[in-house]
Amino acid sequence: MRWAVHGERAIYESDWVRLCLADVEVPGVGRFEHHVVRLPRKAAGTVVRDPRRGVLLLWRHRFITDTWGWEIPAGRVEAGESPMEAAEREAIEETGWRPRGLSPLVTYQPSNGLSDQKFHLFLSESAEHVSDPTDTAESERLEWVSTERLSGIARSGEMLDGLSLTAVLYAMAFGLLG
Repeated sequence: MRWAVHGERAIYESDWVRLCLADVEVPGVGRFEHHVVRLPRKAAGTVVRDPRRGVLLLWRHRFITDTWGWEIPAGRVEAGESPMEAAEREAIEETGWRPRGLSPLVTYQPSNGLSDQKFHLFLSESAEHVSDPTDTAESERLEWVSTERLSGIARSGEMLDGLSLTAVLYAMAFGLLG
């Protein structure tokens, strides 16, 4: 059944996020307010793979959850930029490696019961080293990992980030990592 939306009001706004209360009505249930997180920009990420090296990962700390884990390069899509352009730019900024032969992997909404956030994920055929990372606050270290090790990372809980985990498991499930 389709919920009716009678309106929405912002209770907090910034350049990064808008928290709203939506006035909704569920047929046969009633009318109530529901929290909604609006994100003005999409996010894009890339499984940067290279036939000889494996998959490029970042080891990083996330202060919100106070956890360390492996992640793929990713970030928000800037105004006027396509998700594919953002995925390439983020990979270069965060790793210094340019993904080559980018192709769409999957697009999904990670929390569609609460947020309008959308992730666009890509897969590269190869990678070319073009510089040192320019966004040095993104990770403690970079590492190329084999598909076998990547599987172990996913299984062991060393990859906690939903965007990264979805991208890696999707690519593995469909045999796209070689």
